[in-house]
Amino acid sequence: MHEQQHGRSPQPMAMDRRAVVFAGLAVAFDVAVPIRVLAAREVRTIPILAYHRFDPSAPGPTTVTIRTFESQLHQLAEYGYHITRLRDVVAASRDGGGETTRQAAITVDDGHRSVFTVLFPLIRQHRTPVTLFIYPSAISNADYAMTWDQLREMQASGLVNVQSHTYWHPNFKIERRRRSSENYRAFVDDQLQRSKATLEARLRIRVDMLAWPFGIVDADLEAAARKAGYAAALAYRGGPMAPGADLLALPRIPVGDTDRGMRFAALIGATGPVAAWR
Repeated sequence: MHEQQHGRSPQPMAMDRRAVVFAGLAVAFDVAVPIRVLAAREVRTIPILAYHRFDPSAPGPTTVTIRTFESQLHQLAEYGYHITRLRDVVAASRDGGGETTRQAAITVDDGHRSVFTVLFPLIRQHRTPVTLFIYPSAISNADYAMTWDQLREMQASGLVNVQSHTYWHPNFKIERRRRSSENYRAFVDDQLQRSKATLEARLRIRVDMLAWPFGIVDADLEAAARKAGYAAALAYRGGPMAPGADLLALPRIPVGDTDRGMRFAALIGATGPVAAWR
């Protein structure tokens, strides 16, 4: 009535209301939209998970139980992550991303015997690709370590790729302090080259990736890795990997037995509506 008295049509007011309602619905829809739609607007980061030891039921500082590991696999799937070979993840970083699906990768350091006895049955059951970073001096020598035959069996499954963790897992900061500059450089070269050569000879595989012991890496170590023939090397911390990350210091996420539910979601960077589903 008020609008008619002033000679105005009620239509513009009605259109304004519809626009406001539509905008509100759009916002509401955006909040509820599945992750595969939201992902198109995300910066694609890739969690590279780092494990060490496994146990059927007893956790430890670096030991993950079967229950926890399977719950983490379930969460990754629930949040829309596809577990990918590490080699493909490295290629994605080198090329600046471009995958249309969320990716994650699983790595395991050292070569503890539980990787064969506990983890291997799980990854065969779930058909999960895993990269093992091995220091060869322990294999078939240390009582806690796997054997060469076990590594060959895992490699033959097609689910496991074995790569280098230097020859005997030194602390490069300590070695630098206690050696002369020349001796230190020779030591680093030996650790990188001997590990690569041993793994390639024993397993008849191509070794071109490296995990830095204790996550210690600097420009000199990167140069040594490049000279030794490594195309990629991984640190031990740093959160999810962003496209274009330094290929010789790619970040990883250490995972423990308490990393479940929202804690695990935060580690892998599953924020927003996806994490709220838990």
